[in-house]
Amino acid sequence: MTSAFPIDTVRAAFPALALTDDGVARCYFDAPAGTQVAGRVIDAMGEAMLHACANDGGHFRTSQAASAIVVAAHEAAAALFNCDADEIVFGLNTTSLFFAFASLLSRDWQAGDEIVLTRMDHDANVAPWLQAAADRGVTVRWLEWDRDSFEFRLDRLDRLIGPRTRLVAVGQASNFLGTINDVARVCAAARSVGAVTVVDAVQSAPHIAIDVRAVGCDILCASAYKYFGPHAATLFLSRALQGRLQPWKVRPSADTMPTRFSPGTPSFEAQAGTLAAIEHFAWLGVCAGGAAADAPLRTRLMAGFDAVNAYETDLMRHFLAGLATLPDVTLHGIGNANRLASRVPTFTFTLAGHESTAVAQALAARNIFCWSGYFYAWEPATVLALRDGPGAVRIGLSHYNTAGEVDRLIAALGEITSG
Repeated sequence: MTSAFPIDTVRAAFPALALTDDGVARCYFDAPAGTQVAGRVIDAMGEAMLHACANDGGHFRTSQAASAIVVAAHEAAAALFNCDADEIVFGLNTTSLFFAFASLLSRDWQAGDEIVLTRMDHDANVAPWLQAAADRGVTVRWLEWDRDSFEFRLDRLDRLIGPRTRLVAVGQASNFLGTINDVARVCAAARSVGAVTVVDAVQSAPHIAIDVRAVGCDILCASAYKYFGPHAATLFLSRALQGRLQPWKVRPSADTMPTRFSPGTPSFEAQAGTLAAIEHFAWLGVCAGGAAADAPLRTRLMAGFDAVNAYETDLMRHFLAGLATLPDVTLHGIGNANRLASRVPTFTFTLAGHESTAVAQALAARNIFCWSGYFYAWEPATVLALRDGPGAVRIGLSHYNTAGEVDRLIAALGEITSG
C-alpha cells in the first residue's frame, strides 16, 4: 500500500467511520451508490441552516450570507470541473438534471434525426434521451462495448455518428463495469458533426480529476453525494450551449447565470455542503498530495486527486489479489492489475451457486455494507444477462477504506463461498 497516504488522518475526517454496532466496526463498500459524508460537509450545512436561513438576493444579513454561499459554491464547482462559475448549474441530482435538459435539448429534434447512446451507461444517461427521442420520432443508435476488454468499440464511432446526429451521451466511468472511458474521443467525434455532447461523471468524480475543457463536452454532471457531499448535483453547461437553449421558468426569474437554468429556489445548505465536499479534495491535496496550503483551489484539487488515485490503485490491487483466492468468482470488469489506470475502484462480480442478494445479506450480517442487483445499469446488466436473473454483487472502494477492511471482506466472502 502507499505508505505516504495518511489514511488514519483521512478516516478521522469522516465521522461515520467511527461508528460501531454491538462493538463491530462498519465496513462501507457501498460508495458507488453514495459515499460517506465528510465531517466538514456536515458542519458547513449546519452553519448554513443556522446563519444563512433565507433566500438570496436580499439586503439583510442572512440573505447576504446565502448569496455568499451561492457565489462560493459555484466557484468551487467551476474549479472542480475546470470551467467558469457561470457555467455551473446546481440541481437535485444528475438524473433530475438530465431529464430537465432532455426536454430543452430535444425541442428542435425532428423525425429522421439521430442520437447516440451507449450500452454501458447508468440509466440516468439513457432513459431521458430515449424518452425524448420517442417523443420526437428520433432514431436511437447504440455504442457497444467489448465483452473481453470491457471497453467501448470506439472503432465504430464513424459509423454511428454522422450528419443526422443531434446528441451523443456517454459515461466517463461505468457504475457497473468500473471502466474509465475515453470520453474526449467520443466528444470529438460528436463535435465534428455539430452534435451536443453529454457526459455522466457521477462515477468518475470521486476518483479522478475532471477537466471539461480537455473532454470537450457541452454538458457534464456529477452528484455530490457520490463525492462525499450532500444529495445535490453539479452540472457544467457550456456557455456556447447556454446561448442556444431557452429554459422553462417563472417570469420574474433572472435570465442570467446562475439563476437562468434553475427551476426555483435552490438548497443553499446543499450548495454549502457541496462546497465543503470539494474543499475536502483540496485538503487532501495539502495533507496527502504535497500542495501548498495557499495554492489555487484547482492546484490543490489536482494534487488531491493524484493522491487519491495512487492510494486507490494500491487498494484495487490488494482487492483483486484477494478476490483471486476465492473459488468460482466471475468479475464483470477489468481484472488485469496492469490495466488499473483504465478503471475506477468499482467491482461487480458473481459467485457461482450464490444469489447476489444472499451474498449481500450475509455480508450485512457481518456489518459489511455493499449492494446487490444491477444498480440502475439497465443496459450493461442486460448485455451480461444479469438484469432479470440473480444480479451481481458490487463492491466500491474509496480513499477512506483500508487494506485491513479489504482483508475482512475477502475473509467474509471466503466463509460464504465455503459455507
